[in-house]
Amino acid sequence: MANNLLINVEDGIGIITINRPEVRNALNAETLRELEAVLEEWRENDEVAVVIFTGAGEKSFAAGADIAQLQQRTMRDALKPNMTSVYRKIEEYEKATIAAINGYALGGGLELALACDLRIAADHAKLGLPELNLAIIPGAGGTQRLTRIVGKGKAMEMILLGDMVSAEEASRIGLVSKAVKKEDLLQEAMEMARKLAAKGPLAVRLAKAVIHHGADADMGMALMMEKLAQTILMGSEDKLEGTRAFLEKRKPVFSGE
Repeated sequence: MANNLLINVEDGIGIITINRPEVRNALNAETLRELEAVLEEWRENDEVAVVIFTGAGEKSFAAGADIAQLQQRTMRDALKPNMTSVYRKIEEYEKATIAAINGYALGGGLELALACDLRIAADHAKLGLPELNLAIIPGAGGTQRLTRIVGKGKAMEMILLGDMVSAEEASRIGLVSKAVKKEDLLQEAMEMARKLAAKGPLAVRLAKAVIHHGADADMGMALMMEKLAQTILMGSEDKLEGTRAFLEKRKPVFSGE
């Protein structure tokens, strides 16, 4: 049972709501353990095809570590398995993930969103990595994922200055797919999730893997990974079903095989 999360499954879409609005949905150790446990439970659950992360209330998607707790952390603490390992699991998760950013996404909160495959923000949301204001750096993948998503120049600006960007600016630089009215956020995220859920799950999984790992490889290796993934898909039942459904002018029914 999760104490800090609200869990819901609707139309094949799992929704995880960080439910700590009194502390801006801060991601403490217990909340991270609960996130990890829910994802592990859903890993083999065929009723969940896509996962949406969001926050309770309208003020905050998620904040990072509690500053009072952060002040007590040592060098040894920084080396322990923590937020970084949880976010890596989200990034490599077999199913597609969406961050529905309903308010402030700062520090570890933005790093959670960066670990997701897709991001959508309410128009009042603010996003940023302000860690340098505390004489530390983003330590849960922010320096690397932000750079890969928005480019080195913009990432350098956001991280070194520690300034927040608006949802509109985040959309312009490609940090989020789009900014929408706050009352439409979950509906828009659900529509995006339904489109993903209609795809062949094996193809989604391999597309994610090729994009993530190909981005860190030279072009020759990346193209080889793409070719090998396509080779696997060409022999899948889902490929047969997808092409058959197209020719028969009907919706495909994918099995993930």
